[in-house]
Amino acid sequence: MRPKALVLGCAALATAVVLSGCGSDTASGGKTKLTIGLFGNFGYAELLKEYASTHPDVEITDRTASYSDHHKNLAAHLATSSGAADIEAVDTGYINQFKATPDKFVDFNTKGGGELKDRWLAWKWEASLSKDGKQIGYGTDIGGLAICYRRDLLQNAGLPADRDQVAALWPTWQDFMAAGKTFQAKAPEGVKWFDGGPTVLNAIVGQASTGYYDKTDKIVVGDNKEIKAGWDLVVDGVQSGLSSKLLYSTPVWNTGFKQGQFATVTCPAWQMAKIKDQAGPEAAGKWDVTSVPGGGGNWGGSYLTVPKAGKNVDKAVELAAWLTAPEQQAKVFKSAGLLPSIPKLYDDPSIVDYKNPYFNDAPIGKLFTDAAKKLNPQYQGPKAGDIQTAIGNAMQRVEQGKQNGEDSWRQFVGDVQK
Repeated sequence: MRPKALVLGCAALATAVVLSGCGSDTASGGKTKLTIGLFGNFGYAELLKEYASTHPDVEITDRTASYSDHHKNLAAHLATSSGAADIEAVDTGYINQFKATPDKFVDFNTKGGGELKDRWLAWKWEASLSKDGKQIGYGTDIGGLAICYRRDLLQNAGLPADRDQVAALWPTWQDFMAAGKTFQAKAPEGVKWFDGGPTVLNAIVGQASTGYYDKTDKIVVGDNKEIKAGWDLVVDGVQSGLSSKLLYSTPVWNTGFKQGQFATVTCPAWQMAKIKDQAGPEAAGKWDVTSVPGGGGNWGGSYLTVPKAGKNVDKAVELAAWLTAPEQQAKVFKSAGLLPSIPKLYDDPSIVDYKNPYFNDAPIGKLFTDAAKKLNPQYQGPKAGDIQTAIGNAMQRVEQGKQNGEDSWRQFVGDVQK
């Protein structure tokens, strides 16, 4: 998941390679216009330019919306068979919802997808297969989990900054909260231990053996003791004054990075691009990356789909396959930090040995590929993305003092059952 920007209009497409009439399938000079619908930073800006330069018959634009708006808009476009982009990204939290209507998408298996199957992690390929075996999505990245932290803020509070020593502070989430209380006692004025409860809670949920659903698509979150224990732990952290009370991917959260309002943030691989974008060049070297409490887990990861109603499905399929190929996933990892879903890259020295200069030369190649090899994916039900939004809103009610932890949990459980 990469919730990010506000919905952009046709005149302000986020990374237009060549901008032509919105909604048209034929661009100037008889070229084919392809549109790609995204949410957040997929690291595609340079790749789309590269593709257009080697395919002079194609012009490409992208349109970027917020995480929730993107998926709501896609559902509406599919329902009317009108308005969808030629290629549409879908987050792992929504892939089950969309693969339930495979007739709305091109089946990649009818376009040579079966021959590409072995590119991906087996579970990544299977997650976007419909029950009748249609393949609606080519995998982009997976999330993985780590913690990104501000070295200088930890040092100012008397804690170590070395990433191995920092990881040793928090083998468990209980230890993470205990370290936060130590930090808070000497923290610089106005600085909190973590950005907001929903971000920490998403990581804990991502490590649970069972998430919001069981494998029969029954919602089980209300009876999920792992998630409730995580909820209670985060509520305690909030009530202990460890949270900046910021909801991820909102304007105030972005400002929090710029102003250094928090010392740690849950960091799936795609989060690094957001930190760099929001904290800016002046924070280079101040941020670092280390292991996540509890080890393993996943938050996010996406797919590229091709709606069947598009007028240029063959060229859209070709572009989707190219964007998700090993060579392009490797480039995106190095430019934006998105963790590839292609296992052969996990032993590629150019990936494994990669260090990110913005994050104090953190060995993110080894850190995230090691995590990927250990990853046991959690089953995602049809509305997992909506439930994730709902639990984040519930935690925000606690942070804003509107409800206590138990009342907000009960409301959340009741809301999702509806």
